[in-house]
Amino acid sequence: MYEAVRARPVGPSTVARLAATAADYGYAGVVVTNPPDAAVDAAVDAVGEACGIDVVDGLELTPADPSQAAGAVGHHRPTTTVLCLRGGTGALNRYAVRQPKLDVLTRPMAGRGDLDHVLVRAAAENGVRLAVDLGPVLRETGPSRSAAIAGLRKLRELIADADAPYIVTASPGSHLELRAPRELAAVAAVAGFDREAVERGLAEWGRLAARNRERLADGYVGPGVRVEEDA
Repeated sequence: MYEAVRARPVGPSTVARLAATAADYGYAGVVVTNPPDAAVDAAVDAVGEACGIDVVDGLELTPADPSQAAGAVGHHRPTTTVLCLRGGTGALNRYAVRQPKLDVLTRPMAGRGDLDHVLVRAAAENGVRLAVDLGPVLRETGPSRSAAIAGLRKLRELIADADAPYIVTASPGSHLELRAPRELAAVAAVAGFDREAVERGLAEWGRLAARNRERLADGYVGPGVRVEEDA
């Protein structure tokens, strides 16, 4: 199982500190999802080797609108292992679920964002994972926490109806906000997710990373097709 993290300079924790804490909590890897303008200054492969955990390079795009999103996706897709886009508005959510070059739509229910059956079916058709973000449930209180739980319940029903792909995260901004998989399963239960569903969502980060590393490798043409150099 993997967790997505935001590292310094976005948050106070270094990639190494996040990776070491995640390893202690039983994760097999972390995906670093800083925005492009706050890239980490660490060599993720070297950090992973030192911590004994897979550290995956990722990005979370935070465009203002779909036209800006299109340019960012085209620019970063060829060099990024896991490419995410932050939703939160109807326009960005609609763009993201129809974009097969994207891996994950994060925070789709935040702000003025929302999803319906049509958008979730589009995500399923295009292989865009929807983020089941437990962070607001963990860190908000009062009406904000209640609204976050209601949003997760709606998202669970939509995902189940469309058999849509999804990931699970607590969106930790520091090593102190990391939670073990069993803790995330307990939190997700309030929105109707069972333990197996949470574990599948955490493992999906690793499956994405493995698939995309193959696609980024030299010689990749398509699924199951590679160009081999002559011996």
